[in-house]
Amino acid sequence: MNKFLISVLALFSLSSTLAFAEETPAEALLHQMNEASQHLNYELSYILIKKNSIEPLLYRHALHEQKEYAHLVYLSGPVREVFQRGNEVSYIEPGVEPFTIESGNMVAPTIPMLNSNVTELSQFYDFVKMGRAREAGTPCQVVRIVPKDGLRYSYMLWVDEKTHLPLRADLVDRYGEVLEQYRSISYSVSEKIAELMAGFDDVQLPEVLSLPKSKVSETFWSVGWKPDGFESVNLNRYRMINTERVVENQMFSDGLFSFSVYVSTSDEHSLQGQLVRQGRRTLQTFIKGDREVSVVGDIPPETAKRIAQSVVFDDTKARPQ
Repeated sequence: MNKFLISVLALFSLSSTLAFAEETPAEALLHQMNEASQHLNYELSYILIKKNSIEPLLYRHALHEQKEYAHLVYLSGPVREVFQRGNEVSYIEPGVEPFTIESGNMVAPTIPMLNSNVTELSQFYDFVKMGRAREAGTPCQVVRIVPKDGLRYSYMLWVDEKTHLPLRADLVDRYGEVLEQYRSISYSVSEKIAELMAGFDDVQLPEVLSLPKSKVSETFWSVGWKPDGFESVNLNRYRMINTERVVENQMFSDGLFSFSVYVSTSDEHSLQGQLVRQGRRTLQTFIKGDREVSVVGDIPPETAKRIAQSVVFDDTKARPQ
């Protein structure tokens, strides 16, 4: 009896070891998820849960004759939709004239990391397997995306074991508080979705806007410190309608999160050292002499404050009037 029990335990231990060895590493699983989300023809019905709201959404994606299509529909309230046909993205929102811009990605509440560069992110984030769970009625592998420096937020991702599509994503701060949740209710993968979405080419959408390119190439200020991996995306300058103040802003992104720095001359309308966090979004305002610095983005308050305080000015360079 003892010999039989020992044999069973040994066999169980061996099979468990082999199963563990054959498990897909976290980074490889994210590559599979990225590949699936960009090449499969699928439909995801999910809800975006914030602290004070729940938004139901429907996202469709298809690849037809090497052309990518995507469609996001807000399922409650006024009609809101986003269409992607190749490199053209069209937005239909209440109170705003529909418009189309040339872009490879839609700016909308899609499930995170659908189009992220996993290899580049691995320089600044650790990918950790957290085990198995169920979401939308199907088995999933759970992966945590953790910043190596502790200066930004984390994600927990539930990846479908069969299709490798992301079915859930939790945005988590350094203290473990969940700031946002994307939770799929149902999903499907079908070639019929590609046939349906190819019909978008016959839908009359607004012509592509010719956006003027920014002529600002340099400025009189710079960010002295930011977390590794955040690179400047663009630099803009504009004049406020109400106050006539000239404002310069520079956007930074690490491929997963982003923030913008705004610099202007301070006046009676300036906010004195205000710090506001609403969900994922942080606003930090800092006054340096006669200048107002604001940092707005998807970063923790401590990080936003450090960035704002690091901004330095070069008085040898002309300030915009």
